[in-house]
Amino acid sequence: MTRQLNLAATLALLGLAIPQAQSADMPSMGPWNAGAAKTAESSRLVQSAMAMIKGEIAHISDEDLRKATEDAVFNADTCVKHRAGLDEPKKQAILDKLTAEGLIDPTEAGRIPGGLLAGIFPPVRDDGSACPKLPQPYFAAPGSVFGGHHSQPGGLSEHVVVNLSSALHLADTYRKVYGTLDKDGHPVVRAGAAGETADAAFAINQDVVIAAPIWHDWGKTIVLQWNADGSEFPELNFAGNGKTDAWGAAGSSKTGAHHLIGLAEAMARGFAPEQIITHASAHGAPNAGNEYNVVNFIRTAAILANVDPVAKGYLKADATNRLRLVPVRMTGSVDIQASLPNQPNMLYEYVLHNLSDADYTYTGTAAAQSDLLLKLLAAKFGYDPADATRFNTKFRNVALSHLGAERLLTLYANGGIDVVEKEIGKLKAAKVID
Repeated sequence: MTRQLNLAATLALLGLAIPQAQSADMPSMGPWNAGAAKTAESSRLVQSAMAMIKGEIAHISDEDLRKATEDAVFNADTCVKHRAGLDEPKKQAILDKLTAEGLIDPTEAGRIPGGLLAGIFPPVRDDGSACPKLPQPYFAAPGSVFGGHHSQPGGLSEHVVVNLSSALHLADTYRKVYGTLDKDGHPVVRAGAAGETADAAFAINQDVVIAAPIWHDWGKTIVLQWNADGSEFPELNFAGNGKTDAWGAAGSSKTGAHHLIGLAEAMARGFAPEQIITHASAHGAPNAGNEYNVVNFIRTAAILANVDPVAKGYLKADATNRLRLVPVRMTGSVDIQASLPNQPNMLYEYVLHNLSDADYTYTGTAAAQSDLLLKLLAAKFGYDPADATRFNTKFRNVALSHLGAERLLTLYANGGIDVVEKEIGKLKAAKVID
């Protein structure tokens, strides 16, 4: 709210106004989905990001995980498995169960055109059939809600390659510092010295490191569809009531629907507990005191996917009958929680994935400030920020899809607004912008 008020005040001083987005077009599919796909398809930045994602998927050694991931990202007609066969009564039954288990806040309904059901079940193609399909290709989806980080066509792919690169480098950092042995078998920081070897006992699952960042935001293809004016659908927050989510104590585990929908899809595709828990940890590492967040994410997604999270090996009851993260690999060989009840069964992969999803700390700022710069420059390129539809669909979304808010803000920091104008001028000269 503070950012919006500051932006409004700044524009008012300059004689401009923030264009008011039309009311969201949901629960019908986004009318500008095809326009966003056309914009992203022409962006070299977006398409090169997609190429990197495809290249990393090829490095997943587990054949089933690799094929499922490539299908979900690159097949525009992939089946949305957690939505298969869901008619309106079944959707209502799922909402009723979420409500009964305290995993939804009824007051959220007022933010979503169509209410809670529309927020939990955004429109898809062939809804209710045995093979519902995505409303837009993966490469067309934004990286967050409109005005947030990567909120342009193709922003999802840009966000994912940042997170994926971060995860890969973080994993290698831990291997370098803790997973290298010298010639005598003692741990050393890797320096490339003669006799150094990788410690086989120090295992970080590379398949999980690659797949988790790609899968985590997959649900944005469904949740963040495009309104006619080039803005986006609003996103429902759930997975808790926001008050007593910490096993009945004070706490809030509410989070964006995209996180839960992507997790439900991963469950519906039968992924292993290690992959599921890592995926769930993106929005809250299960370190001491915060495990309930990940537990509630998994509980919620399991209801969406119609699976039993205990039977599937994602969760288990502890001595006090609280659902906890299941011990995977050998983490259950000692009952650590008997002595340290607030400690989770932890893997490096959970924390690596959570840390790698933190690029919003810069990119959220980049989005807000680049939006302002584009509004200030709009008239020079023949656009009026008050004409929201034309400004968004022909100028703002196109410029950000091709250039990235992060690049624009860095250029601005180093050279001022004139350098940003020159960068947009390249798009004008190339007739990318009319």
